Amino acid sequence: MLKPILAYVLPVFAVAFALGAVRVNLVAPRVGPLLAVAVELPLVLALSWAVAGRVLNRWPQTSRPGLGPASFLMLMLLELATALALGQSVTQFLAALTTPPGALGLAGQIGFGLIPLVRQPKG
Repeated sequence: MLKPILAYVLPVFAVAFALGAVRVNLVAPRVGPLLAVAVELPLVLALSWAVAGRVLNRWPQTSRPGLGPASFLMLMLLELATALALGQSVTQFLAALTTPPGALGLAGQIGFGLIPLVRQPKG
């Protein structure tokens, strides 16, 4: 099940990383961090929906209930690794999730994990 997980997580993470850089450097200074996350979140969730559909069509035998939580875990590990690489501590990473923008982002990440549960492959 590793291939479907990676096929779901990696493209979404890559695009979200790029959007996050734009959000932090260009959007948030103009509109504030919470609104910036609120603007980014629907884009990432729409991408997640599309990628989940492709993954479920490519690997139709994939356990949808297994794909979601495993992908969420992989995403959070990638997020933590990125935070550590950028100089944050684990404590700082977790504390950021308790701020309004962080909580909204976490809600989006949970949504990412739930999408495979509700997304139907074409069939």
